[in-house]
Amino acid sequence: MDIIRIILSILLPPLGVFLQVGIGAHFWINILLTLLGYIPGIVHAVWIIARR
Repeated sequence: MDIIRIILSILLPPLGVFLQVGIGAHFWINILLTLLGYIPGIVHAVWIIARR
């Protein structure tokens, strides 16, 4: 299941974070990072998925 979340995180980073932790602080941080730059959003999403 984590592989699917990582693939979704590469395509749409907030979706991967949402599937992992729901709507919370990490979700909103990831949306902000994705808006500021796509790559930081991907890195944050993969980090959240790998950490949990």
